Amino acid sequence: MLDSQLYYNVLSFSWAFLISVFAIPSIIYVAHVKNLLDEPNLRTVHESLTPRLGGLAIFAGFMSSLTIFGQLDNGVKEILAGSIIIFFIGLKDDIVSVSAFKKFFVQVLATGIVMFMADVRIRNFQGLLGIYQLDDGISYAFTFLVIIGITNAINLIDGLDGLAGTIIMIATATFGFYFFRYGGDYYSPYADLAFCLLGSIVGFLRYNLNKAIIFMGDTGSLVCGFVVSILAVQFVEMKAIGPVGAPIGIAILIIPIMDTLRVFLLRILVGVSPFSADKNHIHHRLIELGFSQLSTVFMLAAINIVAIALAVHFSYLGNNKVLFIVLTFAFVFSILIEILKRKTKK
Repeated sequence: MLDSQLYYNVLSFSWAFLISVFAIPSIIYVAHVKNLLDEPNLRTVHESLTPRLGGLAIFAGFMSSLTIFGQLDNGVKEILAGSIIIFFIGLKDDIVSVSAFKKFFVQVLATGIVMFMADVRIRNFQGLLGIYQLDDGISYAFTFLVIIGITNAINLIDGLDGLAGTIIMIATATFGFYFFRYGGDYYSPYADLAFCLLGSIVGFLRYNLNKAIIFMGDTGSLVCGFVVSILAVQFVEMKAIGPVGAPIGIAILIIPIMDTLRVFLLRILVGVSPFSADKNHIHHRLIELGFSQLSTVFMLAAINIVAIALAVHFSYLGNNKVLFIVLTFAFVFSILIEILKRKTKK
């Protein structure tokens, strides 16, 4: 069974990679001809007009690979339906701009399809913080917050060449490995889902990592965030890895989670809306400290991998202790960045 699953996962990855990597040059050409370019502003790091339709190639590789080689059962069909809805609102936003309310409404609709039609949700905390089985109402509410939160957290870190793509690559590779190795028949469609997205992201990074000539835009970041959030939900629900799914899942997504919580807190402390735009993201801080874009991406990727390694290594300690270790690690790193920033200003 594993040999057959590996064969299809390799095919899924390869197809998605090839579609993505060969589609992007044409997308770049059309974007320049039609002037569908992202202009630099006070909040961006790039300095030249750049196409932001890379999500088209990511979606094309992901969707075609999954429908050809993947298994569309156990909720995956509904995930595809939700992804298509989010794809179109993201595409519209990348071309003509869409209000935050409309984007949020579409995310709610897509999340509802997955939760209520596919019954994909977190039902059990497995003893984390002393909580086990969740009531249905709490289960739906918490799953909703997780999917919406992770989707937008990944969208928020898409502010540096290669950063969002690299974090998505690490997350999908890790989730894909666990679903492939420990998921069994029920979770094998989610291994397909992860490796299809992984292939398209790796193909996209060929043009986006350092001196990017194309961005993924909301088309890419929202779809990727939505799929990754559902992979995270199913990872927590997968019992094969024991009662440490939640803290390991948090470690896998520690960069977007840490950055979102951090910027929200900083905005609240200065009396502005947590949803207002600024340059307080962790990658902005590292750039201010003198790191290049590429070294910033590699540093945050390394932090992400170390967090995963810590969670896996100490998994024998149980849910609560692993969660404490992961959160302490993230907190110390975040505080260190703030201390270094203040010292450079003196």
